[in-house]
Amino acid sequence: MATRAHPSPLVPLRADSRARPLALARWLEIVAMLVVTIVVVGGITRLTESGLSITEWNVVSGILPPLTEAQWQAEFAKYRTTTQYRVESGPAGMDLAAFQFIFFWEWFHRILGRVIGLAYLLPLVVFAMRRAIPAGYGWRLAAMFGLILGQGALGWYMVSSGVGDTDLTSVSHFRLSAHLLTALFLLAGLVWTARDLRTLARDPAASPARFTGLAALVAGVLFVQLLLGAWVAGLDAGHAAYDWPLMNGRLVPEIDWSGGALWTLTHDPFLLQFLHRWWAFVAVAALVALARAVRRTDRFASVAVHAAFGTMVLLGIATVMSGVSLWFAVSHQLVGALLVATAALAMHSLGKQRAA
Repeated sequence: MATRAHPSPLVPLRADSRARPLALARWLEIVAMLVVTIVVVGGITRLTESGLSITEWNVVSGILPPLTEAQWQAEFAKYRTTTQYRVESGPAGMDLAAFQFIFFWEWFHRILGRVIGLAYLLPLVVFAMRRAIPAGYGWRLAAMFGLILGQGALGWYMVSSGVGDTDLTSVSHFRLSAHLLTALFLLAGLVWTARDLRTLARDPAASPARFTGLAALVAGVLFVQLLLGAWVAGLDAGHAAYDWPLMNGRLVPEIDWSGGALWTLTHDPFLLQFLHRWWAFVAVAALVALARAVRRTDRFASVAVHAAFGTMVLLGIATVMSGVSLWFAVSHQLVGALLVATAALAMHSLGKQRAA
C-alpha cells in the first residue's frame, strides 16, 4: 500500500490561492518610487537650508500650509527665534517671500512623508483583510511599515536638534544621517521584497533570496560611503574644497586634530570630504565585484549597477567643482538612492542563485 509523502520542511508549500504576490510587488515598487522622490526632496530641503523653517511637528494640523497673511507672519515669527535665522540671515534679515520659499520645501517634504505612510498602510490593510499576503511575508511588510513610522519620528528628532535652546545653526548631522540611511534601508527592503514576490508569482514553490556574504560586504562598504555623504551634507563639508582630485591644491588636506581623533573624524569638514571622495573608489570596487557576480544571470542588474555608480562618481566630482551647485548636488543624491535600489536588485539576484 502506497504511503502519502510528507513535504520536506526545506521546500515551500504551494502558495494560498488567495495570495496575490504580483499585485503586492507592484504596490511595493510604487512605494519605492515615492521613497526615491522623498529622498530627492529631502536633499533640496537640506541644500536650501529649509529644514528648520517649520518649528513644530503637527501631524494633522500641519497638513495645510498657512493660508492667510496673519498665519504666515506667525510662522515667520517662530522661525525668527531659531539660531539659524539669528546667525545666518545677515544684517538685512530675510523677507517673507524668502521664508515662504524655504517653508514650501520643508512642508512638501513632510507632506510626502504622510503620502508614503498612507500609500503603504491603506493597501496593506486591504491585502491583509483579503488574505492576499503570502505566508511568511506578513512580518516583513509590518516591519517596513514600522520603518516608515520611524522615519517620521526621526525626521522630527532631526529638526528638533536645530530649534529651541540650541547653538546649532542647522540640524545635527548625526540625526540627519540616521534619517537618510533609514530611508535608504527602507528603499532596499522594498526592492528586495518586491523581487521576492515577483519570483513567487512565477513559481509558487520558490524560496526567498538569501543574503550572501558578498552582499553583506557590499552593503557594509556602501553604508560607510552613504554615512560619510550624509555627514558631508549635514556639515556643509562640500564647501571645504572646490577642486578635484586635489583639495585646495593638496592631495591630502591639512587636518586639525586638536579636538581629538574621534571628534575630528566625525566633525572636521576637510577630513570628511577627503574620506567621502576616496572611499567612493572602495565602493566602486565592491560594486564591480557584485555586478560581475550576476552579469550572466541578471544582465539588467549588472548594467544598472555599473551605470549608477559611474554616474554617481561623475556627479560627485561635478558637485565639488561647481561649488556645490544645487542641481548637481540634488542629482548626486538622486543617483545615490537609485544606486541603493540597483545594488539591492543585484544582491537579490545573487541571493536567488544561492537559494536555487
